Amino acid sequence: MALPRDSCKRCDPGHWSLSNVRAITMKLLVFLAMAMLAGQTPAQAAAPHIRPVLVAESAAARGSHLTLAVLMQPNPGWHGYWLNPGDAGQPLEIGWTLPRGTEIGALRFPVPVTLLVSGLMNHVYEHDYAVLVDLAVPADAIAGSVLALTGKARWLACTDKICVPEQADLTLMVKVGQPGARDARFDGWRAALPAPLGSQAKFALAGNTVRIAVPLPEAVKLDQPHLFVSSESVVDYAAPQRFSRDGDVLVVELPRRKFEPIVPGKLEAVLRLNAAGDGVTIDAVPGPVPSGGTPLEAAAPPAGLAVLLLSALLGGLILNVMPCVFPILSLKALSLARAGESEAQARREGLAYTAGVVLACLALGGLLLALRAGGEQVGWAFQLQEPLVVAALLLLAVTITANLAGLFEFAVPGFAGDGSPQGAFATGLLAAFAATPCTGPFMAAAMGAALLLPVPEALTLFGALGLGLALPFLLLAYVPDLRRLLPRPGAWMNWFKKAMAVPMALTALALVWLAWRVGGVTFVYLCGLALAAVVAVLVIIGKRQRQGQSAAGLAWTGAILVTFFAATVLPANVAPAGSAEASLLPSKPFSETALAKARASGKPVFLYFTADWCLTCKVNEAAAIEREDTRTAFAKAEVIVLRGDWTRRDAAISRFLSAQGAAGVPLYMWYPAGGGAPQQLPQVLTPSLLAALAGGKQ
Repeated sequence: MALPRDSCKRCDPGHWSLSNVRAITMKLLVFLAMAMLAGQTPAQAAAPHIRPVLVAESAAARGSHLTLAVLMQPNPGWHGYWLNPGDAGQPLEIGWTLPRGTEIGALRFPVPVTLLVSGLMNHVYEHDYAVLVDLAVPADAIAGSVLALTGKARWLACTDKICVPEQADLTLMVKVGQPGARDARFDGWRAALPAPLGSQAKFALAGNTVRIAVPLPEAVKLDQPHLFVSSESVVDYAAPQRFSRDGDVLVVELPRRKFEPIVPGKLEAVLRLNAAGDGVTIDAVPGPVPSGGTPLEAAAPPAGLAVLLLSALLGGLILNVMPCVFPILSLKALSLARAGESEAQARREGLAYTAGVVLACLALGGLLLALRAGGEQVGWAFQLQEPLVVAALLLLAVTITANLAGLFEFAVPGFAGDGSPQGAFATGLLAAFAATPCTGPFMAAAMGAALLLPVPEALTLFGALGLGLALPFLLLAYVPDLRRLLPRPGAWMNWFKKAMAVPMALTALALVWLAWRVGGVTFVYLCGLALAAVVAVLVIIGKRQRQGQSAAGLAWTGAILVTFFAATVLPANVAPAGSAEASLLPSKPFSETALAKARASGKPVFLYFTADWCLTCKVNEAAAIEREDTRTAFAKAEVIVLRGDWTRRDAAISRFLSAQGAAGVPLYMWYPAGGGAPQQLPQVLTPSLLAALAGGKQ
């Protein structure tokens, strides 16, 4: 499959800079998804959301150029992309198969419009649009013959919530002869193309700004102008643009890409003149750009990264009350209670806890981005798809349970036992690690955008998520009035510590079940043997500690043996991924082929993605999916249910999640009957939502 313009250069490992991460990541995801579609039959690829039609303006005259048009017709609510899609997307691309002697030119796109989604600026078409291309007919073509033109078209169709890679085979038979009658629609399609400027534009770099001087008569009125830069990796697409007039020169100022922007030898762009879509093409070369001028009325700046940062912060804050965070609430409660002993101690613990949370989120986010840059199809909470990571978490949960129950004390400065900064830092690490399986309100958009943004901006979002998760503890540490609401330290805390061993033990039991789901029966059996040995060693260590004897040697020996066992025995006993458990709501396994077939049936489709390690998913399934009224309503409406199990790593599911802008599970999609626009449902389902959708009440 041919790569788009300039893609080969950007995919060269020698050219992988931070400024290219977003474009490369998005295109890789689209290429992989399109490659999967390439093997589908026409029936499987039926009912695209953007329907293409190849038409010719007239018959083909020998030795002349014939204009062709690919008419793209989006369904309501869907859009296609300009040649430079902006921060994310994929434009129309065509691989042509032409008769001998004919040649075809570059695709010519009409003036697009802007669409800001989750802080990402896209250059799109939300209505029918025609992409024109010129065909050179050979002079020796035989009059009366027919030129058979075929093309393999690929594009990305999106709403503001989901994206679907699509493809079609274009065919056209063009008769060679006198042009004769013309297709009158081509006049309107040509009018939608940007006109040549006719004069040389100049541009100059001024710090973090690109300044462009466009020779444009002062008499030309501008209404809501926008400069669409077709040269990639030069400017920040979502940043506000500033326009000013200096006589017959229009000066446009654009912020450059924040991270390693490209310094172009020339700058190609389309200037939209007004809201009607009139535009001109610009070919700018380095040169002087006037300063000063009269500013035009500025448009309101887009929200951009600031909104994503706020979403990540709020998402992290909400994670404190999500079920997936509950296993470490006991440790936080103990730390918070002890933080009231002194002002200085409270602040040290607050900062240490925050540092642990933020560092863990940055580390997980950085590892996620590195794996994706290396071609791995992973998403948020990817570490819980690995059986060995689950085994490590199980070991940690059992160890903490034994500590809270009083079987032994940590020999290192307190983990959560003496209110030390080291203990607060470690508790913060664990809090963040345990919180990663879930995504909640506000968080999904930010984490989905983080997979497309340059690395520094993406890591900033992961850091904001960690800050939100740590914010309640940090406020308690720095606001004395809040700490005074906590009970005073005393002997009761020893009993409270032992009571908190109960939820931690329940967490360990949940991890045993998860180890069985991700690793199989033999794997969980071996984990149980290792845990029994660990508990026996911890009991001996606790006995020596109470007798005043050193237990460091025994602790190190036990740790080395457990590590050796985990590294050599457990990996060889991981079973293949198993089938889904029985469900009250009948479902079929997800695949893109199954989804295409289900949609082609014309019946409504409910698609949901879950994982055994995602407690939010399980709560939703119990509260809204696995219900008798949902099953009855779905059966009556003939709803087709598809289920994607992401407990173990699945590249197809990862690709689909990325295409919807989702960083992880849960994800719920509703496809109405008759091929209507899909709807992405909330991540927290209400009991009546699905039944209402099936009954057509929403």
